[in-house]
Amino acid sequence: MFIDRLIESIKEKNNPTVVGLDPKLEYVPAFIREKAFKEYGVTLKGAAQAILQFNKQLLDAVHDQIPAVKPQLAYYEMYGTEGMIAFDETCKYAKSKGLLVIADGKRNDIGTTAEAYSKAFLGETVLENEIKEKAFDVDALTVSPYLGVDGIKPFIDDCARHQKGIFVLVKTSNKSSGQLQDLVTQDCRSIYEIMASYVNEWGKNVKGQYGYSSVGAVVGATYPNQAKLLRSIMKHAYILVPGYGAQGGTARDCVNSFNPDGLGAIVNASRSVMCAYTSESWKDQYSPEGFADAARAEVIRMKEDLNNALAQR
Repeated sequence: MFIDRLIESIKEKNNPTVVGLDPKLEYVPAFIREKAFKEYGVTLKGAAQAILQFNKQLLDAVHDQIPAVKPQLAYYEMYGTEGMIAFDETCKYAKSKGLLVIADGKRNDIGTTAEAYSKAFLGETVLENEIKEKAFDVDALTVSPYLGVDGIKPFIDDCARHQKGIFVLVKTSNKSSGQLQDLVTQDCRSIYEIMASYVNEWGKNVKGQYGYSSVGAVVGATYPNQAKLLRSIMKHAYILVPGYGAQGGTARDCVNSFNPDGLGAIVNASRSVMCAYTSESWKDQYSPEGFADAARAEVIRMKEDLNNALAQR
């Protein structure tokens, strides 16, 4: 089951963090871009190849430290079909390094369209004569619940059928999330509280050996007070925590998403790792050519920061 594999990797590496691979071309050091553009031209293919090489070197540097990576689909889709090839190759390379892959696509629709999204990332596509093949064979997917349960059920079914996972948007890290998620309903609960109750219910039939469900939730580090409440509602859901680092969330902010057993959450950092070589913390120690080493240093710093915060709570 996905959630058991995630927990076992977190325990093995003593690291409840995930690296987001959200690569804008501007994040890629010039020497990689120039080489790709020389070989493929200043084209979408050249850009996608530069991103792929950037990702592979990052994964080489950090794979032994982290349990999972989280590529955000939008950063690949904007490079067209070549970008999606880079996404697929990135996922395959990460899995070859023993990492779990969480595709951040926030997919949602209803009926057969939701089924199609789920088959693309979590299940199998039926070909001729019932021959099936996996498309983007990732381990988990972020999903949006705002079309109701018929937009979520196909994903839950594939979690059970194919041992995969989902993370449902509950309280996101962006500043305007409260425009909808904080609205209070007639029973005096906010939308995000109601969504958390649904997540708790939806995940009951896909629990693993550690008592956690493969139906998890997304709760931003930028809202630590809400996270504490949501943790009490979703006792068995694993929480994916975005917003650490570049978005302003701190290790102390993330702690409320964890259970007393030290499990229950995994914290994401994207830009602060990918662009570590340009940061105030590391730019004097690492050149652009050492970007992967800078990323590794930042991953280790983040791991220690979070584990210290968990030990002191």
